[in-house]
Amino acid sequence: MGRLTTHVLDTALGRPARGVRLELFDLSQGRDPLVNTITNDDGRCDAPLLEGDVFHPGRYELVFHAGEYFRARGIELPDPAFLDEVVIRFGIAEPDSHYHVPLLLSPYGYSTYRGS
Repeated sequence: MGRLTTHVLDTALGRPARGVRLELFDLSQGRDPLVNTITNDDGRCDAPLLEGDVFHPGRYELVFHAGEYFRARGIELPDPAFLDEVVIRFGIAEPDSHYHVPLLLSPYGYSTYRGS
């Protein structure tokens, strides 16, 4: 059975990013909200973002609220912040696969890839 997961690492601090709010949208027919959650102490979500009957091929968007996360930790950001929301649009083509979308994050840069 396929599933979608994520993991956020704060590369500026060298540790998991606890407390990052993120949203998942299905872009297949508009921009339908699916998930609104917050990362745990390990920088992960407590459950897969999608799995089972709701995991299907299509186009999706993950929005990570980076500026909110850094401000909550007392990090001084310019106004406006260089990275306020990190938006990652991706496709799911294989309904029986694990799609893992990690985010390596700092106030001035980020990186992502399809993990396992």
